[in-house]
Amino acid sequence: MVRGLMSDKEWAFFEPFVIETGPKRGRPADNHRLVLDGVFWIARTGAPWRDLPEEFGKWGSVYRQFRRWSVAGVWDAMLEALNATGLAPSSVQMIDSTIVRAHQHASGAKRGLIRRALGALEVARRPRSI
Repeated sequence: MVRGLMSDKEWAFFEPFVIETGPKRGRPADNHRLVLDGVFWIARTGAPWRDLPEEFGKWGSVYRQFRRWSVAGVWDAMLEALNATGLAPSSVQMIDSTIVRAHQHASGAKRGLIRRALGALEVARRPRSI
């Protein structure tokens, strides 16, 4: 069993955002609560999608639903509503790879081209007469 799943009170807050109302269309949805727990597990651990535990379902299905909610603006609506309630602490921070700087040696640049260019410059600078 995976730790840190949503409580019933937390699910009551998120449920209106992820449960579609209106006419039924297409295949009936799986357990949205489990999918949301899977997305939160990925966000909390920073693990790749393929490492999602089987308890949450197939990682591809969870990712697909995450993308659908992203495109539909569900996440923005959730965060705005959560912010409006004032229940979430104001010190919550989210960090992703777009703001984490890598060390200069982590770039993986090839140095062969630079060395060849410097070698060509050295040959060009040799004295032409002795």
